[in-house]
Amino acid sequence: MPLLPGAEPFRRDGGEVGVLVCHGFTGSPQSVRPWAEYLADRGATVALPLLPGHGTRWQDMAVTTWQDWYAEVDRELRALSGRCAKVFVCGLSMGGALALRLAARHGDAISGVVVVNPANKVHDAVAALLPVLRHLVPTTKGLASDIAKPGAEEVGYDRVPLHAAHSVRQFFRLVDTELPQVTQPLLVMTSPQDHVVPPVDSERILARVSSTDMDRTLLERSYHVATLDHDAEQIFRDTAAFIERLAPGALTDPADEGTTARGGA
Repeated sequence: MPLLPGAEPFRRDGGEVGVLVCHGFTGSPQSVRPWAEYLADRGATVALPLLPGHGTRWQDMAVTTWQDWYAEVDRELRALSGRCAKVFVCGLSMGGALALRLAARHGDAISGVVVVNPANKVHDAVAALLPVLRHLVPTTKGLASDIAKPGAEEVGYDRVPLHAAHSVRQFFRLVDTELPQVTQPLLVMTSPQDHVVPPVDSERILARVSSTDMDRTLLERSYHVATLDHDAEQIFRDTAAFIERLAPGALTDPADEGTTARGGA
C-alpha cells in the first residue's frame, strides 16, 4: 500500500547519543519529523519509525492493535541501544504514551524522556461503549491537524477506526498503571489549548511517575500538534537542552560548526 506523502519513516546515524521519536495515533512521522531532523542535525543518532497501520489508509489501521504499535518502537529502541551509549525517547500524543511505557519497561537503558501533549485517556463520551460500538460502527471523525498556525497541516487519517480506538483505550489504561515505574528524567510540554488531549493528561502523568527530575513547559501558542505549530522551535530547543544537560557534549550546534569552518578557511 503506498504511503501518504511525508509519512515515510526517518533514520539518521550520528553520534553516541540516540533519540527515538514516536508519532501519534492516526498520525505519521510527518507530524514529528522536524523534531527528529533538528536533533539529527545536531549530531544525534535518530530513529523515527512509522507505526504499523499508519501512514496509508484507515482500513490498514483497523486491523492493528496497540501491541503492534508498541512492538515497533520497542524494536527501534533495542536497535538504538545496541548502537548508542545513551538513548532518549520522545513522543507526541499517543507517541508520548509509547515513550512512557518504554521508559517503564526498559529502566536504565533509557536516559531521559520528552513528551509533548502526552495522551493518558480516551476522553470521548462514548469511550465506555467502544467494546460494543466498534462492532456496529466502523469509524468516527478524524483527529488530525489540530494546529493553530495558519497553513500548517498534519498528515493523518480523516477517520478513526473504532477497533483501533478501542485498542488505544486499553493501551492508555495499561500505561497508566505502569507510570510509577517511570524513574528517568522527564520533560513534559503541554498546550493549554488542546482540542484532542486535554492538559489534565499531562498533570496525571506528572503526578503518577516516580521521576525526581521533572520539568513542565507550557506551549501557550499551540494546539495539539505542537511540533508543527507556533511553539515548534521551542520544543526542539528545549529537547536539545534537556539532552545536553544529561549527556554533556552529545549535541553540536550547526551554526557553531559553520563559524568554525569559516574561521579556519
